[in-house]
Amino acid sequence: MPDVKWTIKAREFVNCNCAYGCPCQFNALPTYGFCEAVVGMEIERGHHGDTRLDGLRFAGVFRWPGAIHQGKGEAAVVIDERASEAQRGALLRILSGEDTEPGATIFQVFSTTLEKVHEPIFAVIHLEVDVNARTGRLRVPGVTDGHGEPIKNPVTGAVHRARIDLPQGFEYSLAEVGRGWSKATGPIAFEVADTHAHFADIHLSQSGIVH
Repeated sequence: MPDVKWTIKAREFVNCNCAYGCPCQFNALPTYGFCEAVVGMEIERGHHGDTRLDGLRFAGVFRWPGAIHQGKGEAAVVIDERASEAQRGALLRILSGEDTEPGATIFQVFSTTLEKVHEPIFAVIHLEVDVNARTGRLRVPGVTDGHGEPIKNPVTGAVHRARIDLPQGFEYSLAEVGRGWSKATGPIAFEVADTHAHFADIHLSQSGIVH
């Protein structure tokens, strides 16, 4: 067991380059054979040891040349500039998979697939997430700018609702599926439009999802 105990209860907005639903959620290969993704989270309540993390935000921009599990990935992490030195260190440890049981969280699993991690960025993170409405907005000046919204029925234009339920997941238990647009401009640059997005309530600890 890790020496330091931590937990975060948060909301997330994720937008990747896959088709709606994202095959990776089902252990299938990504839609186009590679993965590009932007993630934003806002912590409602959280701690790392004695360090409180309430109200802080973080974001990540990721790219893999193949499926995530095949490795050779690249990541850029953004930490809320409001975070103190202790909070910055705590968040970076969580996001790099430290103080976590192997395979327990998305952060720890992803960390094993990365061969290049850029220096952390400390910046203003504009993030709005409404999980039930399936809407999100993530903007980090100079890094990424994107938004998410519900899927629409192509014939009637009515809002369509679909969810992904992962009882043994390492990111969420239940996610609302939508669509998103993101433009990442550095240090990892790409653009996706009308592709998979999901919105979820997150409750993680050093041992995985808190049920």
